[in-house]
Order: sequence, then C-alpha cells, then structure tokens
Amino acid sequence: MRNRSCQTNLVAFYEEVSRNLDAGMAVDVIYLDFAKAFDTVPHRRLMIKLRNIGLEHNICNWIENWLKDRVQRVVVNGTFSNWTSVVSGVPQGSVLGPLLFNLFINDLEVGIDSIVSIFADDTKLCKTISSMQDAAALQSDLTKLDNWAANWKMRFNVGKCKVM
Repeated sequence: MRNRSCQTNLVAFYEEVSRNLDAGMAVDVIYLDFAKAFDTVPHRRLMIKLRNIGLEHNICNWIENWLKDRVQRVVVNGTFSNWTSVVSGVPQGSVLGPLLFNLFINDLEVGIDSIVSIFADDTKLCKTISSMQDAAALQSDLTKLDNWAANWKMRFNVGKCKVM
C-alpha cells in the first residue's frame, strides 16, 4: 500500500482485514518493528541500493559525501567520550532522512505473497488463513522478511513485534 498517508494506509489496511473477517475468514496480522530503524541503515548498503535503483551518479556521490565523515560522541555526567565515526543511520530531522530510509526498504516486500503494509518504519504482514498451507505461507513470508533484515544489516525489535 504505497503512496499513502499514515491515515489512508491504516484505513486501507483496516478495510482489507475487515472485508475478510466479514466474509467469515480468519486473518492473521503480524506487526513488525525495526530496532532503531533510522539509526541503523548502513551507509555502504544504502549507497548500493541507491545505485541499483538507477539514481544518477552525481546525486549518489552527493549523498555519499553528505553521509561520510560524520562523527559523534556522548557526554555522561560532564565526561565526554571519544569521537567515533558514524557509519550507519539516516540523519533524523533532515528532509532526506525519511526519503533515504524509504528507498532503503523499498524492496522489503519483493517476493512476499502476503499483504504487506508499510508506513515509515512500521510494517504489517497480513494473510487470510483457511488451511495449514496458508499458515505455512505466512511463516515463509515472515522468514523472508527476517532474511531481508539480516542481509541488509537491520534487525526487528522482537519485543515490539506482535501477532494477532
């Protein structure tokens, strides 16, 4: 369910689930949450994706230069840590941050047969279950999403993921 606001994304998903429930079908929904989603996008892997989608060379170079050579440190009780390189994350509060995150997860639903609803870092996986094969297919899709996350160095926050 792409190109929708948070509200229209939610309403479209709700309508799909309601339609199936009203027809007397069982529906399983899995709510997924990326752990520190915007902070953990690996810069090198992001650049691979941007180049693979055909983003113009000069724009890729500009984004790469914008992300590289960033450093950070923390202060605890007035004591400063050493500076450390920032090799992941899209700058929050920037105009480009959410766009870069969306481009990074753009292929998340490739190969998934269940309904996938994505808004920012919130992902819902939904399937009507009428047989053990349907349940196995949903599990297969969940495994594919987990493999995608592992391949792209992202993690799901299992404590915040829910099954209904």
